[in-house]
Amino acid sequence: MDTIVHRLFDAIDTRSWERLPELFADEVVYERPGYEPFRGLGRLDHFYREERVIASGRHHLDGVVVGDTQAACWGRFVGVHRDGSAIDEGFADTYELEGGRIRHRKSFFFRPAV
Repeated sequence: MDTIVHRLFDAIDTRSWERLPELFADEVVYERPGYEPFRGLGRLDHFYREERVIASGRHHLDGVVVGDTQAACWGRFVGVHRDGSAIDEGFADTYELEGGRIRHRKSFFFRPAV
C-alpha cells in the first residue's frame, strides 16, 4: 500500500532523512512523549539526524486509516537503541494533513501511566 503514512515509515526505517520535506509541511508540529513539540521542518530534521535514540529498526503497521485531512496508524516498532539495547514498543500516531503532506503528528506509546 502506498499512503503518506507508509511512505513516512519507509523513510524513517531506511533513515532517508532527505525525504522529510516531501512528507512534512514546512511548519510541521510533531508531538512526541518525552520531548517539547518539534516545530518546523528544520527542527524535525535535526531530531532525526542528531537526537533520535534509535540506532536501527522497523515499524510494523497493524492498521492505517487515511482521509483527505486526517490519518491514523497503530503498530509496533522493533529495533535497537543507540546503547545496544533492544526496543519493542507499541505505538499509535495521529496526523493532520495539508496539501498532501503532514502538518501535525502526534505519537502515543503503550506504557503504564495511569
